[in-house]
Amino acid sequence: MLKIIALEEHLVTAGIFEAWRTVPETWQLYGAATGRPDLIDRLLDLGEARLADMDDQGIDVQVLSVTPPGVQSLGAARAVPLAREANDAIAAAVRAHPGRFEGFATLPTPDPHAAAEELRRAVTGLGLKGAMIHGRTGSRNLDHPDMTPIWEAAAELRCPIYLHPQFPDTPVRDAYYSHLGTVADKVFAGPMVGWHYETGLQLLRLVLAGTFDRFPTLQIITGHWGEVVLFYLDRITQTQSWTGLSLQRPIGDYFARNVSYTGSGILSERYLHWTKEVVGIDRILYATDYPFIEAGNAHDFLDDAALTAAEREAIAHGNWERLTAHLG
Repeated sequence: MLKIIALEEHLVTAGIFEAWRTVPETWQLYGAATGRPDLIDRLLDLGEARLADMDDQGIDVQVLSVTPPGVQSLGAARAVPLAREANDAIAAAVRAHPGRFEGFATLPTPDPHAAAEELRRAVTGLGLKGAMIHGRTGSRNLDHPDMTPIWEAAAELRCPIYLHPQFPDTPVRDAYYSHLGTVADKVFAGPMVGWHYETGLQLLRLVLAGTFDRFPTLQIITGHWGEVVLFYLDRITQTQSWTGLSLQRPIGDYFARNVSYTGSGILSERYLHWTKEVVGIDRILYATDYPFIEAGNAHDFLDDAALTAAEREAIAHGNWERLTAHLG
């Protein structure tokens, strides 16, 4: 049976969930949207119910991560202890169910220096495999100089950072994603296109700002088959010389050597083969976006796709194991 390791598999701690309620915009966008009791119960569970869902979906290992926006919408004084608490809980779940769970740290990005130290603690002390970051922190983009300690720590540890979507900043939502109706606006700014443009732009900003030139060992993972940018990569690379930026490599090279990609539960063979064509099979990982997407059995998608046995193994678990083998 094909072993499947899934990378975008979410949880929330009671402390973080309660903290969201004190931040009106966060609660409006995330807390209320995930407020279905069944989703909250599944996000909170790190035991038998989650394992049963994994078995039902054909997932052998979940790499656990706090669902967006994690602690990134909170003040630093609250974000730091809540991140530590969440990472301790993830590590405890991994210890309780060895071979079924691995973990991504959540980082208190409102305090980048504390976030860097928490990443070091989570990887070297707790045995987690990297971290998940939900895009911007407030209006501070990922390439902001304040964020440098996080990238420095990730490069030093050679641990991957999963770049996960979040909603565009309020002025952007107001300008581009509003006046269609309360529910429609959220969907438009979120899972329809807003999340994906936002995340792709954050990734592209990291490239254009020279982050990978300063930290060439830095590895990013992104979902939804490249968050739009991958599908426009030829045009982006074509216009690189127009920017006046002095990057060390062609833009496409960063996307092929410093970034890996999952489908985040989008079971599209068309997107799978496009990603394979653009960056190669060695850059594709697996994810189901638990518990938000219920799109069928994980094995069915890989078994039915036009892939060789070696390619299935690489996507299902081999590429992830190679990416993180040095982390123990």
